[in-house]
Amino acid sequence: MKKIISVLLLGITIFTFAFSSPALAADTAAGKAVFTANCASCHAGGKNLVNAAKSLKKADLEKYDMYSEEAILAQVTKGKGAMPAFQGKLQRAQIENVAAYVFEQAGNEWK
Repeated sequence: MKKIISVLLLGITIFTFAFSSPALAADTAAGKAVFTANCASCHAGGKNLVNAAKSLKKADLEKYDMYSEEAILAQVTKGKGAMPAFQGKLQRAQIENVAAYVFEQAGNEWK
């Protein structure tokens, strides 16, 4: 009986984690400060000075399947193309904060 209950609880746990998306508990005010210090030179106002077609505007993020905090977090962490990786330069919390800030600003059209 204990074995059945253990297997059942394990199945419920796996199901719960497999079908839930992680929530990022981030501080967008702190993210703004990180963005200003590290990202604004290329992305001021949500623009992209290196590749204008890949701005941080909501429409462009959606076009390139990047309109989620998780996708932005991965991009900031690992870098891609001309964008450098910030893993090792910024702490994990700083990266989470800047991802939340970018996502929020994109949703507000960088106003």
